[in-house]
Amino acid sequence: MKEKVYKELLLQLGGLIEGETDAVAVLANTAALLHDMMGDRFFWTGFYIARGDELVLGPFQGPIACYRIRCGRGVCGTAWERDETIVVPDVEQFPGHIACSSLSRSEIVVPVHDRTGRVAAVLDIDSRDLAAFDDTDAHYLNRVATLLSPVI
Repeated sequence: MKEKVYKELLLQLGGLIEGETDAVAVLANTAALLHDMMGDRFFWTGFYIARGDELVLGPFQGPIACYRIRCGRGVCGTAWERDETIVVPDVEQFPGHIACSSLSRSEIVVPVHDRTGRVAAVLDIDSRDLAAFDDTDAHYLNRVATLLSPVI
């Protein structure tokens, strides 16, 4: 079921971003599409954009969030520093987790590269449920990130 939703999401995203060159607009609609299509599975869906040695809050769907995250801090900063997707089944068990919301229980963070291969942003998704994300989520969200790379 989840895989079917992701496949449809990728088709919609491809059409949605085709021809658009504004990164903020693309990130905003991508966050909205992901959040809408995944329903209650995703509590917070959004992007942090790399600026110097910090990630700065970008377009998102969900409750208010942290404005800035330093490189190497929390799940987002760690995924950025390592340039790898991180799946966290229980955020309370992640060393240095930044609790922007006490309702967040699990998280997945996916690096988004620009045309040169540099991590330009991270896609951050939180769930109210423990162990909400798995290899299927990582696979398809990495494909989402790949679709975004030419625009970022």
